[in-house]
Amino acid sequence: MTSQSAATLRSRYVEQAASDLEENRRRQQELAEQITALKQEEALLADILNVAERYESFADSSRLPEQLQDEPVVAKAKPASAGATSRRGAVTSVKAGAKGKSRQPLLGDLLAQLLAQYEEPRLAKELRDELLEKHPDRNPTPQVVRNTLEALVAKGLIQRHKQQRSVMYTLVNRDAVARSR
Repeated sequence: MTSQSAATLRSRYVEQAASDLEENRRRQQELAEQITALKQEEALLADILNVAERYESFADSSRLPEQLQDEPVVAKAKPASAGATSRRGAVTSVKAGAKGKSRQPLLGDLLAQLLAQYEEPRLAKELRDELLEKHPDRNPTPQVVRNTLEALVAKGLIQRHKQQRSVMYTLVNRDAVARSR
């Protein structure tokens, strides 16, 4: 092996190592963001579970004679932390608002309806962007959209397609979505 070919080979290894290192750092950043989103989701779910457990303990209305019929029980629960107050307040307002008006459609239903419009597979990002455009009152994180899509895959309602590093989704049964509208 000549010194020039060794230098060329060494140069290629250095370029490949630099490229791999850059890709590794980018992937670490993505994973750190996903971990942060999952921690936030975990905290929210723990708060919801805590509120639900408190609600169950007050569910027997005979034990709460002073409570008004229209007043939501959840509103009486004392928040455990100041950070959880806003999330619990959102849960309370959803429960209180559910009596007077119809509930919002589930995110999974909305995503399935969006997928029903397309024959070709769609990226989760494209679906989220379209959801934000058509439903400005909804603002799920990209991770929540991906989790919801994966839940629909697990239920057999949509299919996952991997193309290199991209994951795309298609609807399995368009007729079922059309009937659910």
